[in-house]
Amino acid sequence: MSLQEFDALIDRMKLAFEYADNLGQYVEAAKVLFQINEQLPDDLQLTLEELENLDSAKSFITQHKSEINSAVIEYRQMLMNL
Repeated sequence: MSLQEFDALIDRMKLAFEYADNLGQYVEAAKVLFQINEQLPDDLQLTLEELENLDSAKSFITQHKSEINSAVIEYRQMLMNL
């Protein structure tokens, strides 16, 4: 995947995440985080636990959002250097 393709995909996913998060749809926002994580190469993917219940979605987002963003930035830098 090229840098431009990755950026376009991640930008759409981030918009979907922000939309769901802002509306308080934490389960949907958590699903988008899972999807973003799946777009990363295996060595950069986080090991994410399944959501145990709907109430844990907000804490899941709080816990993993910045980690996934950091992994996305790292992968972008790798793509830029190719």
